[in-house]
Amino acid sequence: MNPDYNVTDIGHDEASTEYDSHSSSEELSRGHATVQAKPAHDSLDQKNGLELANTQKSIDEDSLDVEGKATSVPANNTIAQAAKVSPSLEGSTPDDSLSFQDSTVSSPGRRPRLRSPHPSLRPFDRRFKARLSTSPLGSPRAISPAFLSARSRQSSSLTQLFSDPANLGTSDTPWEVVSWIRLRKLSGEAFSEVGKRNYGRPTCIAVSTLIAIGTSKGIVLVFDYHQNLKAIIGVGTRAPESGSVTSIALSADFSTVASGHANGSIFTWEIAKPAKPFLQIISTDAASLQSSRLDGHVSEVAVLHLGFLGTRHTALASADDKGMAFSHLASRGLGTIARSVKTTRILGRYPETGPISARSRKPSSVLAFAPLPLGSLETASDGLGLVAMLTPYLLVVVSTTPIAQTQHKASRPKELAAHGAMTAALAWYPAMKTKNTSFNAKLAYCWLNVVTILELEEIQPSADADRERPVDLYFRPQKRWEAEESIVGMQWLNRTVLALLTVSQQLIILEDGNLTVTDSSDLIKKHIYHVDLFSQQLDRLVENLDEENISMHGVVADAFYMSFKAYKGRLFLLGFNDVAIGTLSNWADRLFALMEQGDFIGAIQLATSYYGGGADKAAIGLPADDFSRHALVRGKLTEMMAASLRYAFGKNPDADTTRVSESQLEHLARACFVACLMLEDVDFLFDDVYSWYSENSSQNIFLRILETCISDGEIRTVPPGILKDLVNDFVDRGHSARLEEIICLLDPSTMDLDRVTSLCKEFKLHDALFYIWSQAIWDYVTVLKDMLDYPDEGREMNGFTLAESGSGSKVFPYLSYTLTGRVYPTGDWLSDDIAVKAKADVYHVLFSGSTSQGEGSSTFHYLRKLLDLDASSFMSMLNEAFEDNFLDESSDTSNIQEQFSGEQRFGLSLTRQFVIRILLGVLVPPEYEPEDIIYLDMFIARNQPKFPQFIRLPGSVLHRVFVELCNHPSYDIADDCQLSLEYLLSVYQPPELSTLLPLLRRARFFRVIKSVYKADKQYAQLLRTCFEDDESPETIFECIEDCFGPTSGLEKKQLDSLRQVIVENASKFLYTDLSKAAMIIDENLPDLHRLMIETLDTDQHSQYIYLRAILEERKEKKAFEGLVPFQSLVELYVRLLCDYDPHHVPGFVDNLATGDLRLQEVIPAMEKSGVIDAAVILMAREGKVREAMNRLLQHLRYLEVALVRLLEKGDHTSDTASSYESAEDLIESIGKYNKVGLWLCETCTRSLSVADSTVSAAGRRSSRIDAKRLDTDLLDHEQFWLDLIDATVKIARETGDLVNEWESSESKLEDRQRTHDFAFVSRRLRTIVQDTFTGLLATTSVPATPGQTSTNLAFLRILKAFLNRVSQSSPSLVHLRGVLSAIFSAYAYEESLLSLANQLLGKDLFVRIEEASERRKRGWRPSGQACSGCGLRVWGPGVGAGAWDAWNGRQSSEQTSHDMAGIKSRIEDNGKGKNKAVDAFKSGQRSSTPTQGSPLLIANQDALIIFSCRHSYHKRCLEDMLSKIDSETGAASGSAAMMHESQSIGPPSYRCPLEQSATSTKLLT
Repeated sequence: MNPDYNVTDIGHDEASTEYDSHSSSEELSRGHATVQAKPAHDSLDQKNGLELANTQKSIDEDSLDVEGKATSVPANNTIAQAAKVSPSLEGSTPDDSLSFQDSTVSSPGRRPRLRSPHPSLRPFDRRFKARLSTSPLGSPRAISPAFLSARSRQSSSLTQLFSDPANLGTSDTPWEVVSWIRLRKLSGEAFSEVGKRNYGRPTCIAVSTLIAIGTSKGIVLVFDYHQNLKAIIGVGTRAPESGSVTSIALSADFSTVASGHANGSIFTWEIAKPAKPFLQIISTDAASLQSSRLDGHVSEVAVLHLGFLGTRHTALASADDKGMAFSHLASRGLGTIARSVKTTRILGRYPETGPISARSRKPSSVLAFAPLPLGSLETASDGLGLVAMLTPYLLVVVSTTPIAQTQHKASRPKELAAHGAMTAALAWYPAMKTKNTSFNAKLAYCWLNVVTILELEEIQPSADADRERPVDLYFRPQKRWEAEESIVGMQWLNRTVLALLTVSQQLIILEDGNLTVTDSSDLIKKHIYHVDLFSQQLDRLVENLDEENISMHGVVADAFYMSFKAYKGRLFLLGFNDVAIGTLSNWADRLFALMEQGDFIGAIQLATSYYGGGADKAAIGLPADDFSRHALVRGKLTEMMAASLRYAFGKNPDADTTRVSESQLEHLARACFVACLMLEDVDFLFDDVYSWYSENSSQNIFLRILETCISDGEIRTVPPGILKDLVNDFVDRGHSARLEEIICLLDPSTMDLDRVTSLCKEFKLHDALFYIWSQAIWDYVTVLKDMLDYPDEGREMNGFTLAESGSGSKVFPYLSYTLTGRVYPTGDWLSDDIAVKAKADVYHVLFSGSTSQGEGSSTFHYLRKLLDLDASSFMSMLNEAFEDNFLDESSDTSNIQEQFSGEQRFGLSLTRQFVIRILLGVLVPPEYEPEDIIYLDMFIARNQPKFPQFIRLPGSVLHRVFVELCNHPSYDIADDCQLSLEYLLSVYQPPELSTLLPLLRRARFFRVIKSVYKADKQYAQLLRTCFEDDESPETIFECIEDCFGPTSGLEKKQLDSLRQVIVENASKFLYTDLSKAAMIIDENLPDLHRLMIETLDTDQHSQYIYLRAILEERKEKKAFEGLVPFQSLVELYVRLLCDYDPHHVPGFVDNLATGDLRLQEVIPAMEKSGVIDAAVILMAREGKVREAMNRLLQHLRYLEVALVRLLEKGDHTSDTASSYESAEDLIESIGKYNKVGLWLCETCTRSLSVADSTVSAAGRRSSRIDAKRLDTDLLDHEQFWLDLIDATVKIARETGDLVNEWESSESKLEDRQRTHDFAFVSRRLRTIVQDTFTGLLATTSVPATPGQTSTNLAFLRILKAFLNRVSQSSPSLVHLRGVLSAIFSAYAYEESLLSLANQLLGKDLFVRIEEASERRKRGWRPSGQACSGCGLRVWGPGVGAGAWDAWNGRQSSEQTSHDMAGIKSRIEDNGKGKNKAVDAFKSGQRSSTPTQGSPLLIANQDALIIFSCRHSYHKRCLEDMLSKIDSETGAASGSAAMMHESQSIGPPSYRCPLEQSATSTKLLT
């Protein structure tokens, strides 16, 4: 597909033209564009600005589609194998065909006319578009190597691997993320059998300039980096007796080592003097710590964490297994005076030694611990001794000097993974100073899988603040990151890189800048030492957690922190069998690994990503700033490309001289293109890379990749020699069309113009020829003249003729782009000065009137050539040029005469008025036919209203345009002509327009005619024209609504004339849109309904649609009162409903009022269509209740007969499924009509008064009257109930008998199957009977008022009459029993529901009462442990032994009471001596057991009284206080203390003296 231009909308507000961009394959092969235009109205608004369409690049058949995929191969001296390329590029046919839609080359003698492929060509709604675009985003070709992404199909697999951070460092990469070295000598000393026997198993490690290892025998081994054992510390001292080393630390100056032990002791040693500890901090038992004011670790509680504070050897911080942390500060010793150590608790609480309190403490431990190390930047926080600690609940940062103080707290984040392993880790990075800047300290910590980074900022005190006041610290949250699994270890490798160790022993390298994973590695084979340190302490926290707190679920992971250390960018691992040191591989290591493997292409691609900054710079040792990084990588990248080229072409003397494959050469070329473009070094690309390929006959590979880069705009300049080779390559392949695109995308200043122009002429590359002449020579008219000038048809000029080349279709888009200031065919904008000159030159050639053709040539030679070629395209081009502000804006050239030539000054002086005058003089008959002149008429009609200030034409010209538009030569452009005429009439009003109406009607310009009639207020003629306009039938309704609307203001005479027009065109009006026509008539002319129905007399379905539109709308609005004069219409609609929608009849009839329908008109239709329920509703509404009930019962009998016959027929048919469905339908109908009968009976029953329902006692002698007489004594509504019940029971009985017969016939298999299939019939019918009796009971049963009994005996009378009737018709009691069972099952069902509901309510109430009772028993919690009166302790530790004795006494009393109650119970059970036993209890002492909800009375004076205000007293103290208050207020002594007599039952009521109000109490011992 190679279209030269496409037509688009010119940007008018109301103009819209849609084009289908999809063409058939045949059209694509021909290079034609399919254009589909949709009619629309142009805007009449004035637009002077230029609205340009977007340029679009065409799709050629020769587009490159080469896949490149590189895979790794074993390390050898070969380049990595590349994926197979797609089949060789196939040639495509040169684009020599015309790209304008179906346009053909016309000779100067005659032209084909009106070449529109579709009605309504819309020549002024289109925009010319070139087929080229400089935007790489819109290019359909293979993506340039410079744009290769991680998932591009042109990129190799290594490119994808290196570009995706998730893949970095995986097993697929040829390098190791961390290069590990096993310390063999050190491991031999510490992990050998001799070493374990002498020193114990290694348990922890500390790293600085030395490596210190703690062992299970309490000994510390110190090694240097040469793996020499420098010291054995602890032998012969108390350290081995203190248990294994559980924590270890090295001082800031590396001269002192500290060890924490399993029994809670801490020792420090000078490495140079290992014989004696420098400091000993011995643990103490818990009881001694609580009795004294000293602090320290509890005995037998392991010290899990240890660290030095600052630079001092005598300042340490430690934490133990029980969640306690301490700071230790030793004084200086003098001579024989030993050092004293001051220990301060900074976290946790001591374990309880006394009785365990009711509320146990939450278990805790210090999961992670680290003092702030010293950095190269001295800060005020260095002297505070900061220590960061992580517990299962909090992050705590504490300063230890000058006093212990909490500086920061943070709780666990909510983002924690549910049910994850409980882990924690943290790491400090100190404040550092570089040459240019300084950085604050940072703290990274994590719980489970969530990593958080804080930056430590110091808030400097104000000038007037106390100098001794410590600096304020602020921990500013920076970032948060979530891992896929829990993290057990964390270390900083440098300021921006974190090393994380997960619970599955995966090493993750995380860059702090954007928190992205740069590398990952599996360390499971390193066998890292880990041990379970926390599960025993935190067991209750994990196993007995609150279920609502899902973040705390899971297990406690083993500890890894003692085995995972880092120092100066190196990682140290303590394993079960060795110690390893690891270094993160840098960028040079990774490139070297690829080169060693032989993957030069992957190395070039990776180095390119390093140069561009795409890789994670900090993790691989690259500078962050671009200048330093470019200087570091540029040389390496250039060297790798040169070495790869030598090796690829077999010129490396140190390697195999065999050339690599073509696919590998292609991948190498792509990598070099990307690298050189990234380096911005195209000289190396064209001088070195291309030289290698051309010298080895592989330049085609290079040239095809160069083609994609040019297409994507990456390369605009190509050396002449390479451009020549590129042109020859396209010529050899026959891709002249593709060559044209490439030429148009290059900078023409670098081209060999003679060579390129001759090629363009030879291969008819018109777009390229336009581009070269205009951009290289800045000549916009010579090439245009060459294409248009030829003496006669068939003679060649400059190598081609206009007829042969098809260049005519190229001329118009070229002119459109040039006259709007754009470069053709790329669409780039020209500079202002060049654009002005180009426009002036082109306008001079077209409209100057002079010619260079000599005598005999006509004026406006080139203008006539273009009009002869295609007048419609020329006018479309000129319409677009008119919107540019060049014309009429550049006429004043007095101040720039020297900058322009005489021809250009002429072009600058042109105006739109002058151009139109020239066109009016040129396009005249007989030289041009109406088929061409009509486009000028449309052009004038559209531009006159857009530029009225510039275009002033006489009325005669505009009148001629008006007439010629009406006399258009073809209906293909009729809509364009009418639209143009609408434009014209917005600014021009012809005289005696009414005389031109026949001309407009003959042209069928109905839109114009309507506007004329509307302006003249001839509404009847307007409506008549709407009926004539078959293309816009919707305007009929719009016209009627406007004319009959409340704001129209029309007179009665005008409305009558409109009414007459509607009557005359009633048929067309209705069949345009029946529903809409009905609504309009109903709203505006309801008296025409009958006429409209008569018009539709022969079409009942249309009548139904018409009536449905008006009557259903009225039903929703409940506005049927306006239809009383048209009762016949409603009746007709009901009859039609019975035919077309019978199910809707009851719903419609139910909304009608009494008298809206005549029964004799609708009942026959209802009965015929089977809509019995609607008929019953109507009869009942008209007062014919008896007839309605009889009709309903008759239909029920009909359904009964049909159901019985169906069941009987089922005995002889094999189609059981069909019978089953029919039976379901019949039962559904029975149920529906039974509900109608219930509605009828209930309505009648409720409408009767109480007086009507009372019958004299004489009429109630039912005990001796026969059943027939009893039935006649029933009231009317009672008789209705009886008839309905009798009908439903009869149906159930008849079908039940039939099903019972099948059940009794069990010998036949088909009978059993039939019984099973139709068993639902009996169940459903019994349900219907139950519903009937339930309705009867609900309607006739009236609840008795208080003090009275119910006197409504209607239910009993109906039931008795029914039983009498059934007893006469039933042959045996069996049938009667079945009927009674069906009757009373309804009441049993309702009774069971009520009983069940009562049980549920009772259970719910019991649960709530029980809960309230249990809460009441819990009592109140006192606010303290002391009596509010005397101040002595009343409960808890220290209360004394008296409380224990009182409790034992109470227990004995309660046991005695329990035994006596058991004796009493046995006496009562025996039934003898009951009164005596009771008397015995009454005469005895009252039981002390309280009743539920009552406080306990205790005779003991030490009883406690607790108030709801939570104050507690001794009973004796409270009574004394209340007596004192009474005496002060003058009351009787004790009157306020006891508010009841001593003989009264129940607890006494007190008031709290502190609250001064009566308060509820509880008494306790």
